[in-house]
Amino acid sequence: MATVIPPRPARPTARLAPPEWLLSGLRPKAAPIPWAAVVRASVALATPLAVGLAYDRPAYGALAAMGALYGVISDTADAYRLRILNIAIPQLLGALGLTLGSLVLDRGWLAVGALTLVALVSGMISSIGAVASVAGLLLLINAVVGAGLPLPDPWWVGPLLLACGGLFVLLLSLLGWPFRGRIAERTAVADAYRACADLLESAAREDGDYDAKRQAVTEALNKAYDLVLARRARDHGRRGPLVRLLSQLNVLIPLVEAAPAAQLRRRPLPDAIPAAVRELAQAVEESRLGDADLDLPAPRTPSERAVDVALRRAAAVVHKADPDPYNVDDRLGRPAALGVRIRRAGRDVLFSEASWRYGLRLALCIGLAQCLVSLIDVPRSYWVALTVTFVLKPDFGSVFSRAVLRALGTAGGLVVAAAVLSHVQRGWWDVPVLVVLAACIPAVSAKSYGFQTAAITPVILLLSDVLNHEGFALVVPRLVDSLIGCAIALVAGYLLWPESWHTRIGDRLADAVDDTANYLTYAFGPTEGGPEGDPAATQAERVRRRRKIYRDLSVVRSEFQRALTEPPPTGARAAAWWPLVVALERIIDATTAARVRVNHGAPPPGAAEIADAERQLRELAARVRSSVVLVDVRKGWSAADDEKGVLAPLRQELRSAQAITSQRR
Repeated sequence: MATVIPPRPARPTARLAPPEWLLSGLRPKAAPIPWAAVVRASVALATPLAVGLAYDRPAYGALAAMGALYGVISDTADAYRLRILNIAIPQLLGALGLTLGSLVLDRGWLAVGALTLVALVSGMISSIGAVASVAGLLLLINAVVGAGLPLPDPWWVGPLLLACGGLFVLLLSLLGWPFRGRIAERTAVADAYRACADLLESAAREDGDYDAKRQAVTEALNKAYDLVLARRARDHGRRGPLVRLLSQLNVLIPLVEAAPAAQLRRRPLPDAIPAAVRELAQAVEESRLGDADLDLPAPRTPSERAVDVALRRAAAVVHKADPDPYNVDDRLGRPAALGVRIRRAGRDVLFSEASWRYGLRLALCIGLAQCLVSLIDVPRSYWVALTVTFVLKPDFGSVFSRAVLRALGTAGGLVVAAAVLSHVQRGWWDVPVLVVLAACIPAVSAKSYGFQTAAITPVILLLSDVLNHEGFALVVPRLVDSLIGCAIALVAGYLLWPESWHTRIGDRLADAVDDTANYLTYAFGPTEGGPEGDPAATQAERVRRRRKIYRDLSVVRSEFQRALTEPPPTGARAAAWWPLVVALERIIDATTAARVRVNHGAPPPGAAEIADAERQLRELAARVRSSVVLVDVRKGWSAADDEKGVLAPLRQELRSAQAITSQRR
């Protein structure tokens, strides 16, 4: 039986403090202010309103400014090509949503049915990807606004103005493209090199945070590959700047793989090594050629040789003007053709259980919100459904914490809105006020959802007042509507769904453990030389599998971090499993380090040893799925075994992971 450790008694003062799962969502994140986005938001929102006032059409200006607001919220990409997708596609679906909503304005139960159907579609397409998620969000938001807010005649004016406002944001975003066309991609690759330098610097240092640095490397590589491969989707050539960037990114992988071997060696690397990697990062960012010779100390062990060989190879590729076009391997796989991706996305939406579950969840809450405002006289009732939409968007994080933050953020934003609506006369004074309020949106959005809500609320209320001329009377009803929407989302979108209380993160973690077992088998198994006797192809496949594991594990880590903000029991269960996430990352590191050491002269492990390690990983995955208590975590290994072979660190990490599963979850 597992030993049950009683919880530590809380201090008397801790009873008065909010729980940690709530505080974690309220704490603002440390994030720099994006000054370019701040200026862009001020110009994008204030200009349409000023033009509308100049032509005595303030309602037109307010609608265009509202479209610009959606464009500012959608403008989150770094690369210019991705900005086109992130802004243009959501704006088109947003215009479609406003048209559909205006067709059922004041249509009673027909409006309820139509908005419920739109909510189902919005929730389902959110599973396709980030762009589709934002597009689905704007589709539903504008459908709700169109069904609850009278718009100027004829019917096409509102959608056209909304789309023009968003396209104005896109135009402002693309002004720097001729001068900064590839800076985002080069910066992302250079940041990956800098993250690798930090990782190598922290390797085997007692004061270094190796695990955090490894996670930073994974995130930097994911971002760099996403940006570069997104450009490569349209580039079918084998030469040019993109090929060079991809080659520089690929050659960094062996250096990242050598870091775990250096960490296990328990001796810090010479300072010259991370300094050389940072110099390569600067060369990548400046697209600078130069001398590839490095002044590095002579390697003495397999781990040191792995780092030395990888670093010298990286220097040769970074400083080469035209890399070998046939040695450029798109490690994560180049994106498929557009038509193929559309068919895959449609198939995933129609046949995915998660897609239907999210869609039905959102549709239920929107339907309840619309039924409520149809049965009860709620002025400007569209705000209730809008609140539900923002809170319950299933791929945007914890529903519970978003509902709490939405209520708090709305209350804070209404304080600002009350001051504006009561003291600022409608007309030209709205323009400078909107300049200031719009600037706050990108400035605080990265800090937390609550801050973003507090910044967006006064902007929406100001634009709504330009359309409806209700003044200060808008404030209290909006607060009541927001609280009603949060309550609907919490009850119908959270409490009534079993997945809210029985998190599936254990299953996802178990899948990651199984993938690790597959990677171990491929790294040391009978695939040596590849299926066609090609060692290069085998090595490339190992890299792909390892990168896929780390990418998937990064997604699992994000899911855990989201679950930690949920109230008990979900948050407590995620906290209990969290050490196993760290242990699994170390298992992958130990496997990679063993493979690197074998590549550079260490004796390879035997087939029986590999099979036994794989068996333990499979058993670990089964325990994670079933939460079964482990009786003997050391079965199969003796003290003598622990000191032998390149898999000794892997066995140690396996025992640590097994010990974590030895307590009932």
